Amino acid sequence: MNRAFNRKKDKSWMHTPEALAKQFIAYNAKFLGQTEVDQPKGTEVVRDAVRKLKFQKHIKKSEGQKIPKVELQISIYGVKILDPKSKEVQHNCQLHRISFCADDKTDKRIFTFICKDSESNKHLCYVFDSEKCAEEITLTIGQAFDLAYKKFLESGGKDVETRKQIGGLQKRIQDLEAENSELKKQLQVLEEQLMIAQVPPGNSMSSKTPTDIFDMVPFSPMTPLVPLPASNGSAPPPPARPTEIRRDLFGAEPFDPFTCGAADFPPDIQSKLDEMQRQRWRGSKWD
Repeated sequence: MNRAFNRKKDKSWMHTPEALAKQFIAYNAKFLGQTEVDQPKGTEVVRDAVRKLKFQKHIKKSEGQKIPKVELQISIYGVKILDPKSKEVQHNCQLHRISFCADDKTDKRIFTFICKDSESNKHLCYVFDSEKCAEEITLTIGQAFDLAYKKFLESGGKDVETRKQIGGLQKRIQDLEAENSELKKQLQVLEEQLMIAQVPPGNSMSSKTPTDIFDMVPFSPMTPLVPLPASNGSAPPPPARPTEIRRDLFGAEPFDPFTCGAADFPPDIQSKLDEMQRQRWRGSKWD
């Protein structure tokens, strides 16, 4: 890393080594954003990035957008940028990937650092606005580098490789957790769709008696005829049976060929019918 803060070496470090080595130092700031730069270091490089992001900041303000607030967690392993409320990590800049860090002497609120992205290998300049702590945050990042460099010398370079592996594993874990969360959402949607498909359109239709093409209930001889209840709720009276034999308009009983017998005709008519039957029988015999 370029020691842009070497001019502050005469100042004592602000935090204990244990605070940066075993825990982290937290600061609150406004995040102007990050932008790609051509070089991994240089005062002019970060100045151009600051001008660009400040211009975007004014445009956002004119449109009514607020600059998001973030929490910075600085340790010997890197700088984490988190949402101050949910504590969700938005960016994890590992310390060995940070190549430049400085605060703006013309604007005491602005500080910035350049970090190489682990996926795209592009150099990104992160710019922050802190009302009172810009220089202090820069010093804290410098102290983290100093402690990390001492630890690197003590471990013979093995500690850096270990941190790289840990950082890669942490990134892989974050990707898998995000993928797992997305799969859970898709599974929930599929389960809801399956439940909807299994439920019939209307529960009342399942208990409805099937009908024919004319929407009539099919007749079943096994189905007893149940009288409908009267309007007042009581059972209706049984149907009245006819007390008199029906007669035609001449007052005679209707003829029923299926029920009449020989005794139903007068003797004279019956004898004539018998004679006609015998003659018919003789004629059919000689024929």
